[in-house]
Amino acid sequence: MEEGERVVKIQKDTEEVEHKQQEIWSWGAGTDGQLGTGKLEDEHTPQFLINLSNSISSFGHISLLSCGGAHVIALTSDGKVLSWGRGASGQLGHGEKLDFKLDFCFVLFFCHQKLTPPDSGCLFTCGDGSFGQLGHGDYHSCSSPMEVLFFNSKHVEQVACGMRHTLVLSKGNIEAYLCWLSLLVAGNTGEKVYGFGSGKRGQLGVSEDKIKSLSFPEPCSGIQGAEVVAVFANGDQSAALSADGCLYTWGRGFSSNSNTCIPQSLPSTLYFKQAALGWNHALILTSEDEVFMLGGSNHGVLSEPQKTIHLHNVSGKSNFSKVTGLGEKKVVQIAAGAEHSAIVTGQLENGQIYSWGWGEHGQLGLGGINDHTVPQLVMAEDNSMISKVYCGSGFTFALRQSLDC
Repeated sequence: MEEGERVVKIQKDTEEVEHKQQEIWSWGAGTDGQLGTGKLEDEHTPQFLINLSNSISSFGHISLLSCGGAHVIALTSDGKVLSWGRGASGQLGHGEKLDFKLDFCFVLFFCHQKLTPPDSGCLFTCGDGSFGQLGHGDYHSCSSPMEVLFFNSKHVEQVACGMRHTLVLSKGNIEAYLCWLSLLVAGNTGEKVYGFGSGKRGQLGVSEDKIKSLSFPEPCSGIQGAEVVAVFANGDQSAALSADGCLYTWGRGFSSNSNTCIPQSLPSTLYFKQAALGWNHALILTSEDEVFMLGGSNHGVLSEPQKTIHLHNVSGKSNFSKVTGLGEKKVVQIAAGAEHSAIVTGQLENGQIYSWGWGEHGQLGLGGINDHTVPQLVMAEDNSMISKVYCGSGFTFALRQSLDC
């Protein structure tokens, strides 16, 4: 299949799924309104957000969800951006600082979006800017999204936000990107990764020397020759995935107190197609639909150490551990919170959700607050639904779509 045909097919399949009936579920920490339940309390079991589901349905289905420390941002299929939860630093983008927001609200920059050409890939940021993580060249916070002018002639493909830093994947300039979409040019379109914000643990990846902070985007070093397809950030960790299945990491060390200031490719014979970062661990999904882990021993985040299967690099040092307790199940999606993990299995297993790790706030969705060291079944799906799971610091969201509506 030609590249253009594959892109069209993916877009068509995505549109078909988005028109199916959607359910929104949440559980875990909820004292800042981040669960969308209309209450300021934790939930230890999955809660069906029927009111939120019905309200959002008038704007299209949720096509993408992003969970922060205690707030949530959702992108709908018709291009609306909604947010709810903690807003004390202006991170909800509602034009004011709020301790919490129980109901969703439109992010305010959409009243100006008509000034932005379609597919231009402009970047807007809001919230706490005290470490320069908004990228505006200063250390000010803002409660309404402001365009990051550095990228106004570039196409921003993806953004990843850590605790106090930001990574941006850019696909060259707008003209080159539009040519690529039209298949008029071939080859690398100039992918670049930029970092800004706090850099005290090396998480910006822009210099071999430690940098306290940057308020203006700078390109990451060490991955210029790689075709980066995705970037990831959480806590003081950073990572990138390349088209040839390599994983690069930098920032705070996963299994030690050492920091890495320049992106390093992790030695492995595996082909990685997804990654997810927590505060002390990473999940990686292989081309064989198996899940491996890096770092993270707190709260049983990364399965039982005595039962894990380790992969070693050439020096003999253990890098990756395979997640146990899943048997022969195929995994299609992974997610990581601060210190808990969640996965979704394939349709042959009915799209089941499993979770494990830190459970103090009920973020595992198992009815209690205990930690668990091996994956536990959360929601027993039926054959008519598929799922996608998202993790905040101490809470979890799941989207369920009907296949036969």
